[in-house]
Amino acid sequence: MRADVVEKLQAHYEKVADLHMRDLFEDDENRFAEFSCSLGDILLDYSKNRVTPETIALLLELAEESGVYEKRAEMFSGRRINSTEDRAVLHTALRNRSGLPVEVEGQAGDVMEGVDRVLGQMRMFCDAVHSGERRGYTDAEFTDIVSIGIGGSALGPLMVTEALKPYARAGLRIHFVSNVDATDIVETLKELDAESTLFVVVSKTFTTEETLANALSARAWFLERVGDVEAVEKHFVAVSVNEDAVTEFGIDAGNMFEFWDWVGGRYSIWGAVGLPIALYVGMDNFESLLAGAHDMDLHFQQAEPGENIPLLLGLLGVWYNNFFGMETHAVLPYDQYLRFLPDYLQQLDMESCGKSVTLAGEPVDGATGMIIWGGPGTDGQHAYFQLLHQGTRVVPADFIAAAESQNSLGEHHLKLLANFFAQTEALMLGKTREEAREELLVEVERGRVASEDVADLVGHKEFPGNRPSNSIFVRRLDPRTLGALLAMYEHKVFVQGCIWGINPYDQWGVELGKSLASRVLEELRDESTVSSHDSSTNALVNHYKKLRREPDSDT
Repeated sequence: MRADVVEKLQAHYEKVADLHMRDLFEDDENRFAEFSCSLGDILLDYSKNRVTPETIALLLELAEESGVYEKRAEMFSGRRINSTEDRAVLHTALRNRSGLPVEVEGQAGDVMEGVDRVLGQMRMFCDAVHSGERRGYTDAEFTDIVSIGIGGSALGPLMVTEALKPYARAGLRIHFVSNVDATDIVETLKELDAESTLFVVVSKTFTTEETLANALSARAWFLERVGDVEAVEKHFVAVSVNEDAVTEFGIDAGNMFEFWDWVGGRYSIWGAVGLPIALYVGMDNFESLLAGAHDMDLHFQQAEPGENIPLLLGLLGVWYNNFFGMETHAVLPYDQYLRFLPDYLQQLDMESCGKSVTLAGEPVDGATGMIIWGGPGTDGQHAYFQLLHQGTRVVPADFIAAAESQNSLGEHHLKLLANFFAQTEALMLGKTREEAREELLVEVERGRVASEDVADLVGHKEFPGNRPSNSIFVRRLDPRTLGALLAMYEHKVFVQGCIWGINPYDQWGVELGKSLASRVLEELRDESTVSSHDSSTNALVNHYKKLRREPDSDT
């Protein structure tokens, strides 16, 4: 971050750190209008944040001085901004609805030709499955789809298919297998019929150890039931670039769906990795998802800085992380269909921003990525909201809700929204000691509290308030809106990466554990004592081998 702007922000922080949002709202009746913006039916209310107009002006100056706008242009134009892997970053091309060409630096031609070709291939395949033209080896129509992947190849499609469950094709169920723990694949396959199950194996290289282990187990399960290896190609398709490995597995090359090295795994749901989504909700709805993301891409590129939703969200993240020292951020959807959104955003944000090295290879100056967590709102109210309201840690939070429910039932949605609106107000206002005392005195008058207990209880009833939150409110959770929301968070991550001077598109930290695991796996395949690690790892491995050799005394 630029030192001069940081110094101004630090000086400003020292002036406003003790301001209470309760007072900011009392002093400015137009605060909502000043600190809110929208894109179509998506409304961002960020008025319940510990900011003033000067705060936002300084944060926007930080964005400009950090080169956010120049780097944004480089990303959309196909420059190789993923410098540690020498790759462009063009997940935006996968959802490009403009009709304009997109090029990759150092490569000839328009990448949209390939993108459109794969989308066309996906449509033909999905239409064939949905019409019954594409069937299993016994001519049975497919009733179940099993998607096998890991990381972004699993989290993204899982989250989106759950979010869009009201749009699912009739007669189709979808399942996801990502964990190499055998329990995942075993429990998934228990209730399935091989004759009517379609497997989608998602692995760029088709060598990802966890994915391949699950795919081979699925293949073995299938062959145990059908006994014909030629039937594999009717029930398995691949999302990959490794045609040799795919065909060796038994999948016809015509059923391999391509993607490109300029799209990272956690940004990949917009293309072939989204095949399970398209199968589940139909290609028209999948393309609506892309259109919504494109809407947000245009907004991110064209909206004025003070009205730019992803830019503002990214700057607020920097404000709390680097100046207030707040280390976590909660995502709280008041929509059951969005229950996997926090999990998805964990990978998107933490894998992208969990870096301690700058683009120049130097140690970062200050904190980078925040810890992302959360879950459905009303469940959280009866679990961890106690900490949000009265804990010693202050946790900024995104509250997300839709005005229209996908399931109308009595006053359920009214009660849901009442909680959605009330929680952000409660976090902001808190309850003063005097207000708590007055409430207790009312309880004394009603005979519910003894007067001598008031002094002891008043501190327990006090809430500090001044807890920041964003309210993200949409008309309805449909494919287009969901696409826009996901692209919004992608661009938020981009903004934070620019300001922190890190590369949000690599993930070298993931590799160390994987490489060590390969070494340990070889050691686990025999009975010899291990001594090549530290004393703890040696002892754990050898203890496991001892347990493996000895019978369980309880059985």
